Amino acid sequence: MSKFKTVIWPKVILFGDSITQFSFQANGWGADIANKLARKCDVVNRGLSGYNSRWAKIILPRLISSHSSADNNNNIAAVTVFFGANDCALEDKNPQQHVPVQEYSENLKEISRLLTSSGVSADRVIFITPPPVHEAAWEKECILKGCPLNRHNSAAGQYAQACVQAAGQCGADVLDLWTLMQKDEQDYTVYLSDGLHLSARGNQFVAQHLWGLLESRVADLPFILPYWGDVDAKDPESSLLCDQ
Repeated sequence: MSKFKTVIWPKVILFGDSITQFSFQANGWGADIANKLARKCDVVNRGLSGYNSRWAKIILPRLISSHSSADNNNNIAAVTVFFGANDCALEDKNPQQHVPVQEYSENLKEISRLLTSSGVSADRVIFITPPPVHEAAWEKECILKGCPLNRHNSAAGQYAQACVQAAGQCGADVLDLWTLMQKDEQDYTVYLSDGLHLSARGNQFVAQHLWGLLESRVADLPFILPYWGDVDAKDPESSLLCDQ
């Protein structure tokens, strides 16, 4: 039997669609958060391109075990839930991804309930609304794929509002990107690469605002394993195998 304890890194889980899946690309918002939390926390990318809240609710139990939740999930410092950009697709143009706004709201609440039942309390959950849609730019992408414009910014706004309300009802925090990116009539198009997904500035925007919500949840996490200068060079085991 081992004489020393296994080092367990706390986790921040990023759960979402393509905007989350792509967040570990160079200068991505997920990579920025992971860099900030190096030696303190594992940032786990569970982004699933093209997914909506209906499918997310179904697969979440496969991603976070409900068995021995006290052991498995107490080390989860935070979970971001970032869906809506696909749910808000227009039903007549993109029925595959579309989810009605009322069902979207219920799905988010069910995701929160599933997390709670797995030992991840609502105060560790951060909902993120879909960002705005730049219709002219996204329409060009749609045409390249041989389909008509399948998202409207006004629809994304309805889903963002539903996300904010669901978060309030669940007791979770929320990052309202749709509102923040358009605040004071600023040019939100600079935050989007193709009218839907994030540009470099958009990733920076998300990282900055998400860190504002995340920082308090990870502030007390210790630096894992001793600083190299504190390791006893003559007896490294005494430093490296202690219960830190």
